[in-house]
Amino acid sequence: MLLYNTQTRSKEVFTPRVPGHVFMYVCGITAYDLCHIGHARSCVVFDVLVRHLRGQGLDVRFVRNFTDVDDKIINKANAEGLTSMEVAEKYIAAFHEDMDALGILRADEEPRATAYIGPMIELALRLIERGHAYQTASGDVYFRVRSFPGYGKLSGRDVEDLRSGARVAPGEEKEDPLDFALWKAAKPGEPMWPSPFGQGRPGWHLECSAMSEGLLDLPLDIHGGGQDLIFPHHENEIAQSEAALGREFCRFWVHNGFVRINTEKMSKSLGNFVTLRDIYAAYLPEVLRFFLVSAHYRSPLDYSNSAMDEAEKGIKRLYAAMESATQGLTRTKWSGAALPAEFSEELSRLEKGYAEAMDDDLNTAAALGHVFGMARLINRVLEDKALAKCKDTPDLLRRFLADMAGYAQVLGVFGTAPATFRAGLKASRLSRTGIDAAKVEALVAERQTARAGKDFARSDAIRDELAALGVEVKDTPAGPEWDVA
Repeated sequence: MLLYNTQTRSKEVFTPRVPGHVFMYVCGITAYDLCHIGHARSCVVFDVLVRHLRGQGLDVRFVRNFTDVDDKIINKANAEGLTSMEVAEKYIAAFHEDMDALGILRADEEPRATAYIGPMIELALRLIERGHAYQTASGDVYFRVRSFPGYGKLSGRDVEDLRSGARVAPGEEKEDPLDFALWKAAKPGEPMWPSPFGQGRPGWHLECSAMSEGLLDLPLDIHGGGQDLIFPHHENEIAQSEAALGREFCRFWVHNGFVRINTEKMSKSLGNFVTLRDIYAAYLPEVLRFFLVSAHYRSPLDYSNSAMDEAEKGIKRLYAAMESATQGLTRTKWSGAALPAEFSEELSRLEKGYAEAMDDDLNTAAALGHVFGMARLINRVLEDKALAKCKDTPDLLRRFLADMAGYAQVLGVFGTAPATFRAGLKASRLSRTGIDAAKVEALVAERQTARAGKDFARSDAIRDELAALGVEVKDTPAGPEWDVA
């Protein structure tokens, strides 16, 4: 498998350091607010990566942390009259609820920063002993950026360029404006812990280094997160971990691209901040997941209602092909004619294309292109009456359905029973459009009565009325079925 390594700025063949085992750490949320679509993208990307690696027979030990002590959590606690711990608990529970709906597998370990205060203190002490960190008179501890020659190797930034224009803020006791906090001295009203440096709390960057070292075998095979974490967070992780360890911290750095809202950067100040719960109120979580895997993970992704509508149409087409294949297998009589070899050969080509795309830097967008090709192939067979009843058509249909079940295990979509998905999709569209289901049912029943009485003028008029409401009616042997257009 090829995987893009941010540090080398190139795709590299991914081979686990320990044969058969992958040690993977991904930065989780700071638990102070509801999750937004940016969080969803990161979680889906690394969920698919873990699933894909496990699908290759690798034993993946996956750690994703929660930051439960931070300035933003403290500010939220003060604003809501809660403790920092109560705020963190509230939003960690919300994270699990929202991500469970999105089909995100739980990590093997989900450590919280406050459970690793001791290891963080020990790491800071090691850095002080090695001359890479220092304690100030007020009890803060800073990392000496200039003591680590490799600083900037992940982000490509030059220390001299970073220092140009940088200043030490009034009241700070840094030796250098680039130095970053490992430990912060206690302030009134903030959570604090005892340490050799005095009462205080850890800096943000320190926690991931301590938890990685405590829970995984170093060097890590993969460290992941959003592109916004490359600098300074991941750059600082490398500096403090490698300075303390004296060796490599991580082999592959993997980062997902940003999400924009209607071509603009998502921001509360712009009023375009979209939480997962906002999206779930209008679309099925599975539609959102399909939307997220429809783009390559490193590409920028533009979220909009129209993009979600297109994703909904796309996943609906694939579910329809699955349902048609399932129904095609209910045929009891088959002809003696053989299905032309070209169909099986085409399916083989598409299966190979899917596998190659997933192994080419987790290119889910290209992989889905091959899945759509499979759906078109199956529809071609089933829409041709002669082909649909060939004696080996059932084998092709079963193979397609088995492929889709396998892809569901990796992509996290297509795993719902088609009828259940269709019902859920209908309900979400009704909610989004505000169509009165009871009114539609009454019109459909009236149309059926008109058809039975051969009043085709009235039947056609009702169909037009339903179409104006945004409703399509399909006449089937079992009776009329309707859906939101």
